[in-house]
Amino acid sequence: MTALAPPRSTATPRRRSQAHHEAILFYLCIAPWLIGFLVFTAGPMIASFVLSFTQWDMMTPARWIGLENYRTIFAADEYFWQSLKVTAVYSLFSVPLKLVTALFLAILLNEASRGVGFFRTAFYLPSIMASVAAAVLWSWILNPKFGPVNGALGVLGIQGPGWFTDPRYALWGLIMMSAWGLGGEVLIFLAGLKSIPHHLYEAAELDGAGRRARFLRITLPMLSSTIFFNFVMALIGSFQAFDSAYIISTAHAGTIGSPMNSTLLYMLHLYRNGFSWWKMGYASALAWILFLIILVLTLAVLRSSSLWVYYEGERRA
Repeated sequence: MTALAPPRSTATPRRRSQAHHEAILFYLCIAPWLIGFLVFTAGPMIASFVLSFTQWDMMTPARWIGLENYRTIFAADEYFWQSLKVTAVYSLFSVPLKLVTALFLAILLNEASRGVGFFRTAFYLPSIMASVAAAVLWSWILNPKFGPVNGALGVLGIQGPGWFTDPRYALWGLIMMSAWGLGGEVLIFLAGLKSIPHHLYEAAELDGAGRRARFLRITLPMLSSTIFFNFVMALIGSFQAFDSAYIISTAHAGTIGSPMNSTLLYMLHLYRNGFSWWKMGYASALAWILFLIILVLTLAVLRSSSLWVYYEGERRA
């Protein structure tokens, strides 16, 4: 019997050469991003992880101390628990406020027939405004003496609080301020609303469903995946909030997290340890704890998504 010859490659030398050139072009195209990721993201993450086990003041060589930074954080750092509590309260109220307001504005834009482009731009502009300018604006809005908010309360016969100078109200001022830059969420919600088939509303209206029933039975389920995305991004952003709290607290009292650490968000505590007290190893440990907190919360939201997120493709399958 004659042995069977192995099958010949159907690729011609010209095709192999073209595939080789395409592969080289592909790697050349992704090289800027890949180099940037390795140098500015992966590299610093690995370095901060190693530094979290050291004592380093950026002036002298780092000294290995093992888990001492982590033990100090959980056992002896009262500011850690204060910053965690302040950040949890901030996230608990700022995220729903931001999402509900953004959804309300998106619904108004979706139902408007005139001026949609103007209002869409107007709602988005605050999200690209410099954080310093936004903080100055809100310092004026919530000024206890001549701010418009306290002025309106005075007309109603209500004594306005001190806001950023009163530890009982300073954090609530930051929560109100967090709803200022919701332009991105508004546009994402608006895109989600535009993707809902209009015939669903027509069929529901023919069946006698009112506005509330259509919103609860059609809009929210069909928009649940968009709500899920905005919720995850807003949750992550709330735990990373820094600039507004830093500017407001230092401008009104000259101390980070003032008054009386009522605005001491987690990122402020991390920044103070790293760049005010020069405890960079300790700050790196705080950063990795924050990373784990955000990771756990994000995974919890992802696991719960099967209970409340509607995916049209999966239902059809």
